[in-house]
Amino acid sequence: MAWLEPGQPVRTWLSGPAFLYGIIIRVRQWCYRRGWCVSSRLPCRVVSVGNVTVGGTGKTPVVILLAEWLLAEGRRVAVLSRGYKRASGASYRLVSDGVRLLADPSEAGDEPFLIARRCPTAIVAVGADRAALGRWVLAHYPVDCMILDDGFQHLALSRDVDLVLLDATDGPGLDAMVPAGRLREPLTGLARAAALVVTRADSKEDVEDVCRRLKATHLSVADAIEIRFTPESLVAVSAGTMQPLERCRGMKTWLVSGIGNSESFRRSVASLGADIIGETAFSDHHRYHDDDVRRVRADAQTAGAEMVLTTEKDAGKLEPFLTPDDSWWALRIRAEIMRGEERLRNLVLGCPEKVV
Repeated sequence: MAWLEPGQPVRTWLSGPAFLYGIIIRVRQWCYRRGWCVSSRLPCRVVSVGNVTVGGTGKTPVVILLAEWLLAEGRRVAVLSRGYKRASGASYRLVSDGVRLLADPSEAGDEPFLIARRCPTAIVAVGADRAALGRWVLAHYPVDCMILDDGFQHLALSRDVDLVLLDATDGPGLDAMVPAGRLREPLTGLARAAALVVTRADSKEDVEDVCRRLKATHLSVADAIEIRFTPESLVAVSAGTMQPLERCRGMKTWLVSGIGNSESFRRSVASLGADIIGETAFSDHHRYHDDDVRRVRADAQTAGAEMVLTTEKDAGKLEPFLTPDDSWWALRIRAEIMRGEERLRNLVLGCPEKVV
């Protein structure tokens, strides 16, 4: 099923199936609350980073930031992910052992591979059953903190902290359940969260729009954490070398991406002063082939592009298809906390919050 893109209106003709889906989700949550379905607990600290909508809210850069915080504190960190659309059918797949990469993007999934690259001393593993995956990791590695990537709906595993990301640029995404809208579960489920994290919070108006929608469901947003994603550097897809962002200023640039929010990528590149002369946007988690790369290369050359720019998530999948002559670059971004950094650090690191 093709999900709605951010900003698309609710499909009212699908409100019936969406209503039934909402009932199923509520019953499932009720079963866990009543104890009829049991959540497993791991003998280590567990922090979940998730969302309530389908598509990209920026979980990956947030997971990377939190892993970097924990690693800097000397914690032994593992990141557990489902590995969405990975080719490997194994129940458990180790992406990184904290020393070296052990799987490519097709085996690991896009996000776990990128997390493993950006956090080379963290254990990264993928598997559908995160509780079983966590036990498997603990049986092999001395981990004292685990981060669940996209774990909010994974109720089978208890967690110490639930962080829920909400995209400030996708307020309408909170209006209806799938398939009519983009909600994975009713907004009342946000009551389980330890903190709400509003991402892409560059615009005050966007943040206020999301907060209005949440207040309508009687959810408190007074202490919501706000994050924006800012470009950090350019990374050569083939060589891995880095260049400052100024390199793309004024350059005729062709964009290529296969992510959940290509519009956000386009805005980031435009903010750098690049001259965007064309774009190839694939669906989220697109698996690239030779024909895709040949087509992008031909289109970019015909348009007179001086460089092809992609996301860091796509770069790992595109690398095997490029030649040394290809001037293809990836935009590295970082999560920048605009509001609530101390609270987020206290939650993630397990520090007691100050009483005011």
